[in-house]
Amino acid sequence: MSRGREMRAQRRAAQFAKFRITELNLVPLVDTFVSIVFFALTTATVGELAPVVPGVRLPSAEVGAPALQQLTLGIGGQLTLAGKPLMSTMDAARVPSNMPDQPLLIPALYSALKVSADSIRRVKNVTPDQALDIPLAIQGDSSMRYDLLSRVMQTARIAGFKNLSLQVNKKGGATPAAPAAPAAPTPAPGATGKD
Repeated sequence: MSRGREMRAQRRAAQFAKFRITELNLVPLVDTFVSIVFFALTTATVGELAPVVPGVRLPSAEVGAPALQQLTLGIGGQLTLAGKPLMSTMDAARVPSNMPDQPLLIPALYSALKVSADSIRRVKNVTPDQALDIPLAIQGDSSMRYDLLSRVMQTARIAGFKNLSLQVNKKGGATPAAPAAPAAPTPAPGATGKD
């Protein structure tokens, strides 16, 4: 090889040496992506809280998630669906079912829930035999009887709602539980305790 050719090769190598990547550090890139995901998840809007139906005093609970905007059924002095009164609670508790195979069904509530479920099915293109994923929030008065709640939940299930939630007021803070006392040892079966 001639001397001129060697000099040209050395100059070319020196020129392109500054563009040579010897190491690719991915740590800053990963840190950036983790930060973006963290801030996206922590600042995401959870949803609007459902307003409490007038005349209903919700019971309180220590833990719970905020209620998302959903179809709301109120059980206070009256049974209300989406803010529209359906019937009095006393009538709902007394009325017999008109379906012999479903003794817990409340006919007027079933009709109203069925109309709502059918309109949701039309909008979401869901077949009539499929249960709805749309949540139905039940806001029951804290003095409501459980037998009425059982009838309301069964009626909602028959009307096509499979996702039911019972709403409560969230209390401020939970009290810490007392540490459990150690259990006394129990003798093995057949042991008399005498040596």
